[in-house]
Amino acid sequence: MSAKLKLYLGRKMIECLKKNPDIVPAQLKPLIQIGIPPSDNDIEMSLPINALENRLGISSINEILKIQPDDIIQNIHCIKDRANRKISFEINRNIFVKDVIENCTAPDINFEPKEIVIEYSSPNIAKPFHFGHLRSTIIGNFIANLHSYLNNNVTRLNYLGDWGTQFGFIRIGVEKLNYSNEDIKKNPIKLLYESYVHANRLAENDPEITELARKRFSNLEKGASDDLCQWKTFMGYTIDELQVMYGRLGVKFDEYNYESMYSAKDIQDVVDILKKKNILQVQPDGKQTASVNDRKVSLIKSDGSTLYLTRDIAAAIDRFKKYQFDQMYYVVENGQNDHFNALKDLLHKMEFPWAGCIKHVKFGRIRGMSTRKGNVVFLKDILDETRELMVKKQIESPNTKAPITDEETSDTLGVSCVIVNDLKQRRQKDYEFSWDRVLQVQGDSGIKLQYTHCRLCSLEMNSGAIPTQECVPELIDHPEVTSLVREIARFHDVLYNAHQQLESCILVTYLFHLCNHINRALKVLKVKGQEPTIASQRLLVFTAARDVLGQGMRILGIKPLTRM
Repeated sequence: MSAKLKLYLGRKMIECLKKNPDIVPAQLKPLIQIGIPPSDNDIEMSLPINALENRLGISSINEILKIQPDDIIQNIHCIKDRANRKISFEINRNIFVKDVIENCTAPDINFEPKEIVIEYSSPNIAKPFHFGHLRSTIIGNFIANLHSYLNNNVTRLNYLGDWGTQFGFIRIGVEKLNYSNEDIKKNPIKLLYESYVHANRLAENDPEITELARKRFSNLEKGASDDLCQWKTFMGYTIDELQVMYGRLGVKFDEYNYESMYSAKDIQDVVDILKKKNILQVQPDGKQTASVNDRKVSLIKSDGSTLYLTRDIAAAIDRFKKYQFDQMYYVVENGQNDHFNALKDLLHKMEFPWAGCIKHVKFGRIRGMSTRKGNVVFLKDILDETRELMVKKQIESPNTKAPITDEETSDTLGVSCVIVNDLKQRRQKDYEFSWDRVLQVQGDSGIKLQYTHCRLCSLEMNSGAIPTQECVPELIDHPEVTSLVREIARFHDVLYNAHQQLESCILVTYLFHLCNHINRALKVLKVKGQEPTIASQRLLVFTAARDVLGQGMRILGIKPLTRM
């Protein structure tokens, strides 16, 4: 629903609240929700009394109840049972339907766009793109898309783990396995991972391998030209392959950042602040630590090289200088909670006033995720198998009219299924991965969203109705229209709640409900063969529903198909 009606109701209420002159309509707007009316063809908008009392300090609602009916507000009353205390406005049905149909996909007006930085995905170089990174990618992309739709200025960051002793192990493994640069270029992530694993196995029986790996990384931090050249080569190959995978997922980043940007020689000023504020403590073995919530955390190794936490402190400071963010999100699994608590605590101790603007967006783990062919967890293998199984499912389905013939459509369908299966879960809950649930044709899945969207596209192409932009509510005075329009109108309320909680499942559940309303309406509201003006108005309702469904899918990170 557009913001117009909510702002109108807000103004009417404020005019009555003589003792609360500081409240503006924009404060009331997010509190006003689509209500459940007494009959199918009515429209109700409601405002929770608890929200008025707790958020705005309005203790008496008697003045609001004195609002006089007009062309828009037909009635107003108060419900005060224990479970549901609210002010209910009965709204003119025709005005509501026209407003929603003509403005449903326009974002709510955002008078104060925020600067938002989101770090997500963040895989490690030369390690499989495992399901933790996949969840981070999917959830982070959703949050970025949602903020962009709400007209905030979003910077999407991919912070690659390209630094640390792992580089030393990779370099040793490459040498031991005699891989050339040309070999690695053809399949970088797989071969670099094999090199890393091979060197670690050697280290199990030869402690000198570990020491050599540490020395290699220490040389890299000090700027050794040979190591730097090799590292840059590995990085370039890996990023090229990652970008192909991100392209399949429909994910783009504004910037790639690297841990290596914050090596020991680059962040001496950060170390100096830690020392000046007496945060660092030198231990007998030469390590430098800090106290965080009665525990010691390491910041500098005994050989002077940095640790992940030190580099994260430097990265946060650098990002605030660059972006002046209002909020910075780190989309990282639950297991890193202690790390981000330490990061915030140390930034507070360093007396940065923006330390409270960083937020760890936690998520649970996926259990049992592997391909059906084995236990490999490379993202490419998962996406390839999803695409293959999608084609197989459609060929076997008795409802298939035209099997998928192009790889791009099958890939989009498969990716849709993977994304929806993940985003319909509560963010912080662990869940069990199941190929059957991911690829189910019946029930709530990515296929349901894509099928409904394609069905509405087909309706527009094949109905014979002439599209129109102007809604004439009197010509579509059916309970099924009112019910569908009410559901369409909930879109912005749903986005507001999803934004407040950073929960994608709120939007996914809404889109499933919207599909159900669409499919019920399609059974009753025929378009083809109807009188032209009636057909055009019904088509306009279904077009609005399709546009909201498509916009919701794009916010989730799904490319809506037009045929399948």
